[in-house]
Amino acid sequence: MRKQLYEAIQFPDEAFPYIMYTHTNHGSIPEGRGVNDLHWHEELQITLVTKGKLTIQVNGIDYDLGTGQGIFINKSVLHIVTHLTHDGEYVSFNFPEKLLAFYSDSAMEKNYVLPYTNSFLLSLEIKGNTEWQNQILQILWEMKKEFEMKKNWGWQYEISIKTVQLWLILISNISLSLDESSKYIRLQQERLQLMLSYIHQNFSNNITLNEIADVAHLSVSECTRSFKKSLHMTPYYYLIKYRIKKSCELLNSKEYTITEIARRVGFNHVNHFIQSFKKHRDVTPNEYRKMRKQHTAF
Repeated sequence: MRKQLYEAIQFPDEAFPYIMYTHTNHGSIPEGRGVNDLHWHEELQITLVTKGKLTIQVNGIDYDLGTGQGIFINKSVLHIVTHLTHDGEYVSFNFPEKLLAFYSDSAMEKNYVLPYTNSFLLSLEIKGNTEWQNQILQILWEMKKEFEMKKNWGWQYEISIKTVQLWLILISNISLSLDESSKYIRLQQERLQLMLSYIHQNFSNNITLNEIADVAHLSVSECTRSFKKSLHMTPYYYLIKYRIKKSCELLNSKEYTITEIARRVGFNHVNHFIQSFKKHRDVTPNEYRKMRKQHTAF
C-alpha cells in the first residue's frame, strides 16, 4: 500500500545505517529521491542547503532556505523540494532513530528520542537565527566534510558522536506541543498518505473521488479540503499530474504507442491524454518522445 510514496532507503552499509545524499537539479548522489519527488521514509532527516536556495514543502507548508540553512524532518512525514535554484545543491542526512538511542529500551530512547520522534513535531527550520542553531549548522558542515573525505578508521564513531551532539542541542531548545491542533496536523498527514498511496497504486484504473476519500474515512469535501491545504491542488488534479508523470516514463521507450500509453496510465480516450499532457508539459506526447530521443542521442 505504501510502495510509491514510501522510500526504503538503501544504506551503503547495513551495519551502519546512515547515508548522506547530495542533490542538485540534475539528480542525486547516491541515487535517491530528489527535487520534485514527494515521499516519506521511516528515517529522520536533516537537510543542509550547500549552494543556492530551495523551497521544501512539509505537510503543505513551504519553507524557504538559503545557503547554510537547514531543516529537520521527522520520521514518516511527507515532504518534497518544490524549487531549487538552477545552480543549487543540498545535502540530506538520513538515519534511524535507534542510532540516537544507543540500545533498545535505554534511558536515552525513553527520555530523549521517542518523546520527540513520536510527537506531533513534523519539522523544524534551522536558519541560524540563534546560537544553538548556528552550533547545529556548524556540525552539519563538519559531517558533510566527514562523508566526503576518505573514510578513515573510526569515521562511523565520528558521525555518530556528531549526530547525537546535534540531537541533544536540538531537543534542549524546543518544547513539545501537546495541543489538539498538533494532533490534528499529524492525523491529517496520516490520512493524506493513505489517499496518495491509493492514487499511486490505482492510477491506471477508473478511480473516483469517493474511493479516494473512503480510504481515509473522509467525506468527499473533507478529502478535497485536505488536498488543497497540504498539496495546494485538488485530488483530481493530483491524479492527472501523477498519470502524466507515469506516462513520461513509458514515453522514454518505443515499446508502446501513444494510444497504449494513454490506456496504461488511466486515460479512457487518447485525445484526453494528449490534451492533459500538453497542458502539464507544454508539448504533446509525440513531441516529448522526440525530444527525449534527441536528448539521449547526444
